[in-house]
Amino acid sequence: MANIQEEWLEKAIFERHINSIDYNKFSNPIVIGEGGFGKVFKYEWKDCELTVALKCLIVDTSIDKKIIKDFIDELKLLRSVSYHPNIITFYGVTKEYANEGTLREYLKTSFTRLEWTDKLHIAKEIAYGLLFLHENNIIHRDLEAHEFFEQGKFLKALELFEEILKNCQLSPEDQVSATAWDLSHNLGFENLSELIMALRKNTTLTSLNLGSNELGSLGGKMLSEGLCKNTTLTSLILKDNSLGSKGGKALSEVLCKNTTLTSLDLDSNELGSKGGKALAGALCKNITLTSLNLENNNLGSEGGEALADALCSNSSLTFLNIRSNNLGLSGGYALVEALCSNNTLKYLDIRDNNLKGGEAIVEALCKNTTLTSLDLCSNGLGSKEGKILADALCNIVTLTSLNLCNNNIESEGGKALANALCKNSTLTSLNLQSNNLGSEGGKALADALCKNSMLKDLNLCNNNIKLEGGKALADALCKNSTLSSLNLQSNKLGSEGGKTLAVAFCKNSMLKDLNFCNNNLESEGGKALTDALCKNSTLTSLNLQSNNLGSEGGKELANALCKNSMLKDLNLCNNNLELEGGKALADALCKNSTLTSLNLQSNNLGSKGGKALADALCKNSMLKDLNFCNNNLESEGGKALANALCNNSTLTSLNLQSNNLGQEEGKVLADALCKNSMLKNLNLCNNNLELEGGKALANALCKNSTLISLNLQSNNLGSEGGKALANACCKNSMLKNLNICKNNLESEGGKALADALCKNSILTSLNLQSNNLGPKGEKALADALCKNSMLKDLNLCNNNLESEGGKALADALYKNSTLTFLNLQSNNLGSEGGKALADALCKNFMLKDLNLCNNNLKLEGEKALADALCKNFTLTSLKLWSNNRGLERGKH
Repeated sequence: MANIQEEWLEKAIFERHINSIDYNKFSNPIVIGEGGFGKVFKYEWKDCELTVALKCLIVDTSIDKKIIKDFIDELKLLRSVSYHPNIITFYGVTKEYANEGTLREYLKTSFTRLEWTDKLHIAKEIAYGLLFLHENNIIHRDLEAHEFFEQGKFLKALELFEEILKNCQLSPEDQVSATAWDLSHNLGFENLSELIMALRKNTTLTSLNLGSNELGSLGGKMLSEGLCKNTTLTSLILKDNSLGSKGGKALSEVLCKNTTLTSLDLDSNELGSKGGKALAGALCKNITLTSLNLENNNLGSEGGEALADALCSNSSLTFLNIRSNNLGLSGGYALVEALCSNNTLKYLDIRDNNLKGGEAIVEALCKNTTLTSLDLCSNGLGSKEGKILADALCNIVTLTSLNLCNNNIESEGGKALANALCKNSTLTSLNLQSNNLGSEGGKALADALCKNSMLKDLNLCNNNIKLEGGKALADALCKNSTLSSLNLQSNKLGSEGGKTLAVAFCKNSMLKDLNFCNNNLESEGGKALTDALCKNSTLTSLNLQSNNLGSEGGKELANALCKNSMLKDLNLCNNNLELEGGKALADALCKNSTLTSLNLQSNNLGSKGGKALADALCKNSMLKDLNFCNNNLESEGGKALANALCNNSTLTSLNLQSNNLGQEEGKVLADALCKNSMLKNLNLCNNNLELEGGKALANALCKNSTLISLNLQSNNLGSEGGKALANACCKNSMLKNLNICKNNLESEGGKALADALCKNSILTSLNLQSNNLGPKGEKALADALCKNSMLKDLNLCNNNLESEGGKALADALYKNSTLTFLNLQSNNLGSEGGKALADALCKNFMLKDLNLCNNNLKLEGEKALADALCKNFTLTSLKLWSNNRGLERGKH
């Protein structure tokens, strides 16, 4: 690459403007990033006792000259500004390595320990560094607001940052990052006042996500006051905040005055009919809102009718989701009647609203001239309504997407819809899953596909189409030139149906996604399909789960994978491929360069099959997701896979559940985790790892920095294994999801984990089901919940907590402000434990899902909980089955 850029670099090194350092002085390389120039490594610089970042240019004789130029330009920039105290030092060929991780990671682990003076100091130092860069005409291209406000509490610093943005020339990407705040799950009620102050400032904020913050009706009112004075916000997400009717009314008042908001998401807020009516009134006055999501708010028929009236006068709304609101026939009919008058709405979702018997609803659709998407799933429409809807489709010229899943349309309704498809020229997506269409309905739809030239996505899953319907569809695929996705799962096609469709597959050049799951194709049908794969050049996703393909079918598929260069996702779960099929697939993986996801669950591959596939993983550089669950890999297969993990650099998800690996293999896998820097999800459930395997994995967690989800369920770890994992949780800063269900941790293991929860600030989900923790272990965990501010999901089912443990948890619920899901099923809490938890529910405003099934609460406990429900406005699910009083229901 001898050119002026290289000459500049050589001259700069020769004149010692840039130091040239011997590469051998660097050790312990770890990949920490990748960019346009190449990879970035973390190294130890032995002579200077520094940890540094080393960016390595791609070694390629055909390297783009622009990459070289950009690389040299970056060196020049670094050299010109690295003397500033707030800019990372440039040494020449290396830069200082930020050994505490990114600012986002630092705030995750240290936010609660920092004083506000420290937080603002960090923001100020960032500001000085950025201002210095901008004064030197350098724009920081990777600027993102969430780097500084990961927990949604850094609002003062964000205001300071916004001032910088106002005075700097930034790219559109940078501007979007700074003006769209995602504070979902992380705002905290205590920071709401500060957020409202930011909203009143009317600076650069245009999009705000406050989902799942349990603001409640009071928070909704407070937020509404701030929104009344804001004139910049265009998008607001308040999903899952338990606003209630009062919060809904307050927001309605905002909508009457606000002139900038275009999108509002109020999904799952228990608005009720009163909240729905208030919002409907606001829609009559608001002229800017274009998108409104009211899913799952129990609006009822009254709320539905009020919204219908609003739609008659509103002229701005284009998107409306009122799924799962129990509208009933009258509410649903009123809404669809409103469509006759409304000429702006394009998307309407009214699925799951009990519209059964609503022929008039379907007739009203014929009069609308703007709707493009309609979801009527699970409304009990039946064949009669299916026919009427089919007639409507012949006249509707705007609809592009229609979902009629689970409506019992049957063959007559299917035939009518097929006839409509012959005439309709706009529909691109049709979902007819679970409608009992039968072979006659299948044949009719196949005939329609020969004539229709618009449909792209068709779902016919679970319709009993059988061989005759399958043959007809195969013939249609030979002629159709638009369909790209077809779901034929569970239709009893058989091997003959598979063969027929395979022939069509060779001729079709449009289909990308095909689902043949559970059709009993067997080896003959499988062979036919694999032959088609060798010729087809468009399919990217193929699901052949549960088709009894056998080892011969597996071999044929492997052969196809060696020749196919398009398929990315292949599901072969539960096909009895056995060793021979596994070996063949392993060989194929060494040659295939496109597959990224492979599901081989429940195929009896054995240890030799596991070894063969492990060897393939050492050579394959594309696969990211691999499912080996339930294949009897045993120790030999486990060791081979562990070795593969040391060499493989692409796999991010690995499922080894139920493979009888044993504790020695657990140790080997643990060693692999210390070296692997890509894996994020690992499932080792039910592998007999025992104490030694558990300890080794715990040690690995202290060193691994990528794993975010680990499943160790049913491994007989014992209390000592629990202690080891607890120690690892104190040191690990990445793991978010840990499942150690059914491991006999007992009270000692529970206590150790409780101590870890006091220190860990990353874990959000912990499953401790069936560990015999007892009251003492539970008391310790309850104390930890008073201090932990990250855990959201805790499963303590079947731990013999008794009333004492229940009371301790109740006390914790008074203080904890993050837990949203708590499972206490089968703990013999008794009436006293039930009463204590009931008192806690009166004061806790975060918990959404509580399971108290099978706890012997008796009448007293149930009465106390009933009273608590009158005061609690956040709980959306309370399970009380099997408590000696027969409250066989839940609050939903």
